[in-house]
Amino acid sequence: MTEIIKHTLNQIQAVDPRNLEIAQERLDILTKPPGSLGRLEEFARRYAAIKGTDSPRVRNKTVFVFAADHGIVAEGVSAYPAEVTPQMVQNFLNGGAAINVLAQHAGAEVVVVDIGVNFDFEACPNLIHRKIAPGTRDMSKEPAMTRQQAEEALQTGIELAGQWVEKQTDIFATGDMGIGNTTAAAAIMSLYGNKTPRQVTGKGTGIDEATLSRKIQLIEQAIRINQPDPKDPIDVLAKVGGFEIAGIAGLILGAAANKTPVVIDGLISGAAAVCACHMNSAIRDYLFPSHKSQEPGHDVFFQTLASPPLFDFGMRLGEGTGAVLALNILEASVKIYSQMATFREAHVSANAI
Repeated sequence: MTEIIKHTLNQIQAVDPRNLEIAQERLDILTKPPGSLGRLEEFARRYAAIKGTDSPRVRNKTVFVFAADHGIVAEGVSAYPAEVTPQMVQNFLNGGAAINVLAQHAGAEVVVVDIGVNFDFEACPNLIHRKIAPGTRDMSKEPAMTRQQAEEALQTGIELAGQWVEKQTDIFATGDMGIGNTTAAAAIMSLYGNKTPRQVTGKGTGIDEATLSRKIQLIEQAIRINQPDPKDPIDVLAKVGGFEIAGIAGLILGAAANKTPVVIDGLISGAAAVCACHMNSAIRDYLFPSHKSQEPGHDVFFQTLASPPLFDFGMRLGEGTGAVLALNILEASVKIYSQMATFREAHVSANAI
């Protein structure tokens, strides 16, 4: 493990319980019956406690979309060819994808990271070139990457989180792009959810039943051949993960070390978050769920977080779309906390409610 990863893990501390108590005290004197705003109060309390202030704000929001290719695609696990990964990255950069539309609506910056796409992009605003390799290897035959590559991907995410915190980012959202990455994510969820690949594997891009069966068999084969160790998340990422999954996990580590919350998107981001939480359990304090993906493996993330999703719209696109939608809800909860009048300020008797 690199010194940067070790240092980052050592920096991560659980949120101070007293901060949560102080935030709850503030919520209880606002002009409403206690708890009447439900989970909005939970989000506001947690956000305020993370920030350690009685006047939290959500100003600068950044969604990081990590992109990479996967060698397992050669085995026919996706309805789309690998060429779609760079094509969609270009769509992100041109502002034409769903994540661009939803991020603009939420007032969030979109930053795309080429951490392992099998294509050489030209320099472009909002594209960060951090390619480790032009895609992973075929994990059904050999480890997806070396341990050194997995650590490099983690470190990339850590460094980017630190750089954007210095740029005054208040909250991160996670996104991904990579044809074949639901196969890698399902393998991770199988290991950490103590479930069979069949229980956690979905149709991803919309594959048919025959392809789904093959996808499950390949995941079983990858786990059997590579023997990833769930007690060592870096080993899991190296053997059955993806560069974008490891990059997202690193972003989560870096954000938590800098006391910055992260909104987690669907299956791919969820797999990254599960790996991160198994590296340091205190990371859970900094994570906010967004939507429930149609991919069955996503349930492992909610079990790890011990928190339900914010909403279930039947989404399975990825890109960070669910996380960015959730940013709107989270920001609304923080505004309630900061802007709503107290009983004393409104000259309302607390006994009247």
